[in-house]
Amino acid sequence: MKDYFRQLTESIEIELSSVLMDSYNISIEESFMMIEFFQKKLNSLRDFLLQYEFKDTQEEILFFKEMKPEILSHLIYFNKIYTIELKRPNGRDSIRKKYYEKELDSLTYFFNRNLDFYQYYRSKLTIFDEYYFVRGKMDIRLCVDSSQFISDPLFSTGYDYKVAKILANEMLRIYLNRKLQRLDSDFIPNDVKRSIKCIKWTASKVAVIELGYALHSYKALNNGNADIREIMDLLESCFDIELNDYYRTYIALRNRKKDRTNFLNSLIESLTKRMDEDDLR
Repeated sequence: MKDYFRQLTESIEIELSSVLMDSYNISIEESFMMIEFFQKKLNSLRDFLLQYEFKDTQEEILFFKEMKPEILSHLIYFNKIYTIELKRPNGRDSIRKKYYEKELDSLTYFFNRNLDFYQYYRSKLTIFDEYYFVRGKMDIRLCVDSSQFISDPLFSTGYDYKVAKILANEMLRIYLNRKLQRLDSDFIPNDVKRSIKCIKWTASKVAVIELGYALHSYKALNNGNADIREIMDLLESCFDIELNDYYRTYIALRNRKKDRTNFLNSLIESLTKRMDEDDLR
């Protein structure tokens, strides 16, 4: 199963790279194309599952907690972008800004409404996984707000759709913030714009993500009240770089056997060396 899914995600990464080069401005045509693409991929995943027998409960949980939501989340994401851009009002920047802010408010409402499950999922808890991510094991006392009742019972569990919706809305929040940043930039004087554009991040993308998580962990911004998305949005804006799925990069950093903070360690070494050299002058 893992080999099949790896091949599936590799083909998806290739397709995504052709669209997300300018992710603050995904067109209606591009989003529609991606909807069709991910519908086909999701159908392929379903066909595979109907012919596959899970080795154990943990493998089934892995599929419905991580694998299927990864594909479905992109389908939900592009479908939402298609709807947002299709209904976007014409007119002044201030009108469009209010429109995108309203969409952001709806995301906040979703996360607040599903706070308990969001915390469960993001904390990587597993105590209720058998009820959330195994077919036929739904407990209505836990899954009171589930899509299970209208979903394909062979291809759905109590909460795999909700995980996909969380992932999609996290991506969508980044997209909408970028749209708002672009609109805000129209009000920045040209001389300020030119000075900002002169500063670009020239180290690796992994390095700036490592820095962002370090700032978040140290609670260095807003007395520790700035969340990771706000910090990443700030770094993207300041250094003219797109970080895309920075959470996946963070997972890769955590999985390193050594040098998990390679960039931060290099910063310390560079600064220490400079201080030592200055002391000798």
